[in-house]
Amino acid sequence: MAHHHNNSAYGRLTDRLNRFPQGAPASDMLFGILKILFSEKEAGLVAQLPIKPFTAQTAAAAWKLPLAQARNILDELAGRAVLLDMDIRGEQTYCLPPPMAGFFEFALMRVRDDIDQKALSELYHQYINVEEDFMRDLFVQGETGLGRVFVREDVLGDPYRLEILDYERATHIIDTSKEIGISMCYCRHKKWHMGTNCDAPMDICMTFNTAAHSLIKHGHARSVSKEECVDLLHQAYDHGLVQFGENNREGVNFICNCCGCCCEALLAVQRFGITQSIHSNFIIRLDEESCIGCGKCLKSCPVKALHEPEESRIHTPHEAGKPLRHIPELNRDICLGCGVCVNGCPTRSLTLEPRPDRTITPLNTTHRVVLMAAERGNLQDLIFDNQVMFSHRLMAGVLGAILKLPPVARNLARKQLRSRYVEKLMEKM
Repeated sequence: MAHHHNNSAYGRLTDRLNRFPQGAPASDMLFGILKILFSEKEAGLVAQLPIKPFTAQTAAAAWKLPLAQARNILDELAGRAVLLDMDIRGEQTYCLPPPMAGFFEFALMRVRDDIDQKALSELYHQYINVEEDFMRDLFVQGETGLGRVFVREDVLGDPYRLEILDYERATHIIDTSKEIGISMCYCRHKKWHMGTNCDAPMDICMTFNTAAHSLIKHGHARSVSKEECVDLLHQAYDHGLVQFGENNREGVNFICNCCGCCCEALLAVQRFGITQSIHSNFIIRLDEESCIGCGKCLKSCPVKALHEPEESRIHTPHEAGKPLRHIPELNRDICLGCGVCVNGCPTRSLTLEPRPDRTITPLNTTHRVVLMAAERGNLQDLIFDNQVMFSHRLMAGVLGAILKLPPVARNLARKQLRSRYVEKLMEKM
């Protein structure tokens, strides 16, 4: 049982992970994963690191180690993609990414011989796909998702083709990124080790900006041009893959190209029957009059939102001698609004239209993390993390994000923090 590990370095590391909005519920499977990715000494050290990005000086002070020794440890962890390292205003900075999308995936984004990737894949499967707590917390709890679906731009009809916002376009993310890396798809690589992967392209996972820089630097991704990345995007379109990326308007760090059989996010939609935190701002519209019931859309829908009709809804043909029409039914609750099904419809009976209620996409990573923390009840951990308090710039960034929250989320934040200073700021807003 997981409680046997509570006092170990791995237990302390688990506590550290769960101070972040995207946590990792304790279980024997999780401890098995952490033992592959971290030595016991490393787990104890990482457990002491702050939630927000930090410098080698911060780590050295927390670990009570000389600066050069702390930097060597940090660089070793970054080299294995356990930490991400980045340059922020000319200063070398590190951060521990969340498990998902983060160091869980980075461990399988290339072929490696320094860890047992098959054993790790089996543990991931048990922890993520068999046990429910991790994925339920990630995709069901709260209204703000870690990621969001990008609508297929090539199937949008007029006038929506002109109305789609820049941050809803995968092509815009590619075009405005400072650096782009391509890696192996973690989900299909994991399934490959278990002998259950599909034949969708493997080397097609896209990272951008700071995440791409760190992964490229340490050989976990290869650098590509914007032109090659767009070519890969169209290859993903051709294979009916869904673009699932970071839920920000600015500074998007990843776009995965997902299939419904291997991708953990899409499997979670099918498992829990919920998409409100990740769907695009579009939804499928089916014209029943022109639909011939060929069933192609049923096969292409990655989450089975389009499904076989009930017996009572099988349509009688207008002309005698023609077969009955099995018009598909749409489960609007789990439709991703991805547009994958539209391209294969021979009668153009499927189109995309805007959802009645637009989902608000957080401005940047800080805004999203604060929203997620407020909804999940651990905003105080984010604000009052010991190391965060030492940086006025970081504190200002987090407080600024709180003040931009919608009124309901701001009230949640006020209740969680119980801080007179924060409350006065909110009252002034």
